[in-house]
Amino acid sequence: MARYTGPKCRYCRAEGTKLFLKGNRCLSGKCPLNSGKRTGLPGKDPRARSKKPTNYGLQLREKQKLKRTYAMLEKQFKLTFNEAARIPGKTGENLIQLLEQRLDNVVFRLHFASSRNQAAQFVNHGHIFVNGKRVDIPSYRVKVGDVISVSPRAQKMLIIKENLKEYTKSGVYQWLSLDVDAMKGTFLAVPRRSEVTELEKINEQLIVELYSR
Repeated sequence: MARYTGPKCRYCRAEGTKLFLKGNRCLSGKCPLNSGKRTGLPGKDPRARSKKPTNYGLQLREKQKLKRTYAMLEKQFKLTFNEAARIPGKTGENLIQLLEQRLDNVVFRLHFASSRNQAAQFVNHGHIFVNGKRVDIPSYRVKVGDVISVSPRAQKMLIIKENLKEYTKSGVYQWLSLDVDAMKGTFLAVPRRSEVTELEKINEQLIVELYSR
């Protein structure tokens, strides 16, 4: 499976905002945006790209932010957008809902993983069950009522136990429920766009305009 293996902090610097691609590290002093070091655009001559962005440039940056937030590559993101466009309703809101239903995202939201990249790795390695059956496809679409759990073998993993400690600090979103002791959660409902507060600075309409060019 194709995936990006380069420095993830480069993405945050390119977008000028935190995308939380490296879990707790993004909240520490090691994050370039926290430390005050290397906060400019990546590349040999970032001044060459510091001009006022065009409409296309704004649309592109918005798409890149959303795509990278959900740790996806271009082809997979475009396929998801095309599906969102076929569903009745607002395409931008449909897109957010489809992204939130990805298994790797739900695993991240349930605090089994500290980032979506780590969640995808857990799914690929067979550590995640859906309704009692092993699912190893990160893009698997979770349905309302599905129960997502950690495999019996993976329940002994220290890293997952450490990740679950975050639940006591922040809890889970209202469209999810979590049983920490059993290491399983339930997808209660497809979230409305307004409920995904993490993306409040994303303007999905710009993404719709970009793909409609």
